[in-house]
Amino acid sequence: MDIEFNKNEDVNKQSVYELKTKLKKIYQGGGEKSAAKQREKGKLLARERVAYLIDDETDFLEVGAFAADGMYAEQGGCPSAGVVCGIGYVSGRQCMIVANDATVKAGAWFPMTAKKNLRAQEIAMENRLPVIYLVDSAGVYLPMQDEIFPDKEHFGRMFRNNAIMSSEGIVQISAIMGSCVAGGAYLPIMSDEAMIVEGTGSVFLAGSYLVKSAIGEAVDNETLGGATTHCEISGVTDYKHPNDQACLDSIKKIMSMIGAPERAGFDRIKAALPKADQQEIYGLLPNSREKPYDMLEVIHRLVDNSEFEEYKKLYGQSIICGLGRIDGWAVGIVANQRKVVKSKKGEMQFGGVIYSDSADKATRFIMNCNQKKIPLVFLQDVTGFMVGTRSEHGGIIKDGAKMVNAVSNSVVPKFTIIIGNSYGAGNYAMCGKAYDPRLIYAWPTAKIAVMGGAQAAKVLLQIQEASLKAKGELITPENKEEMLKEVTDKYNSQTTPYYAAARLWVDGIIDPLETRKVISMGIEAANQSPIKKKFNVGVIQT
Repeated sequence: MDIEFNKNEDVNKQSVYELKTKLKKIYQGGGEKSAAKQREKGKLLARERVAYLIDDETDFLEVGAFAADGMYAEQGGCPSAGVVCGIGYVSGRQCMIVANDATVKAGAWFPMTAKKNLRAQEIAMENRLPVIYLVDSAGVYLPMQDEIFPDKEHFGRMFRNNAIMSSEGIVQISAIMGSCVAGGAYLPIMSDEAMIVEGTGSVFLAGSYLVKSAIGEAVDNETLGGATTHCEISGVTDYKHPNDQACLDSIKKIMSMIGAPERAGFDRIKAALPKADQQEIYGLLPNSREKPYDMLEVIHRLVDNSEFEEYKKLYGQSIICGLGRIDGWAVGIVANQRKVVKSKKGEMQFGGVIYSDSADKATRFIMNCNQKKIPLVFLQDVTGFMVGTRSEHGGIIKDGAKMVNAVSNSVVPKFTIIIGNSYGAGNYAMCGKAYDPRLIYAWPTAKIAVMGGAQAAKVLLQIQEASLKAKGELITPENKEEMLKEVTDKYNSQTTPYYAAARLWVDGIIDPLETRKVISMGIEAANQSPIKKKFNVGVIQT
């Protein structure tokens, strides 16, 4: 291996180490003191509940681990948005698991908590996954109620989704393992089955303090809405259990009896590891997002047996399209080529840029995969569409629109991995979050923004300069340099994968070596949801 490869390897492995270090801190939730209080009550912690629930030696694909990361500093932070979500196997069946973390503000709902819960439900609804709610929450975080309560994508949307899923036969099981207050009480009771843990679980529209204040009645929480009340008097809950473990065992038993789902019928054969060493991905990815590299080499380290059937290999070379398998599943891959290539016409095509011919090729390939019922995988490292007179005269907008149209109307499941740059309209054409990928994950090397940091900073600086000049303020070269650094640093901080993951623009950040697992589990989930719609792109200009 050459020196450049070794440098890349060192930088990328350090990034993965930083990722895992950040995750370890997030996994601590509200901290050891809060955890100790939960244990004193005889309760398992949220992540312990999930670990106990899922089948031994199976993967748990977490969604939104970094949600709210770096946000709500004035409120003391909200690690993982106070809720653990992800796809796990329970009694052999893939499920979406949602577990409130009571060590974080007593499991209260922040704005990002609602967004994360809704994302978990969206994944469940798209893939017809059973949902298991492990409820332990104090309800809406009142100081921020205006940002979580009344709007369409706020708190109430979750109960609406409960009802929709139930009507569509998507199984929902709730376990009340702690507090379940006010509007939040509807979530478990709108599930198909609800169970409660004796002594720690409680569910009511108003707690004892509010009841006293509202109607003058003095009553304790256990009498008001504990396990005995709801299993023996009100009939609100269906099962009563002595502790967390017994409750989770009951869920496992129920899940073991659920009938098999319909299948979409995506093709899968026996899985095989790539022949090329997956670890070499660390050395192949440059230590700078501006440097070129061969995306085909990365693909060979993701697909089974490193076998990849490339589509229109010598045409539109700034996008790679082709068929392969990932963990046995047949996939169509659309990837940005990052090395500089030369077309048969003698034209140079720069890495990461989408040209008219590459957009045309990708459009045709996406349509083919829809016809063949092959899931699509997008590997993003894109700086945008080609600009300039030649491109505009060649109809780049029209060809880009065709590609966006095909991505938008695709009916096969789509999975997006952001490897490097994800800029501007390139993010859209390569199936960014707005285009409904079933799952979207980023590598630590990802950058997501409307344009690159250097270009954006110069534009923003010009705006600032114009504003100051309009006010009659003088700008010295020193001031200009300081302003440029300030603008650049701020902009760059907003392009990191952590900034994106905190706001759920992506479902998470992963070690590149986890990519095959994410895609495989995603297709397995999607295979439980038969395709009902026909592929139709509507009107496309030719």
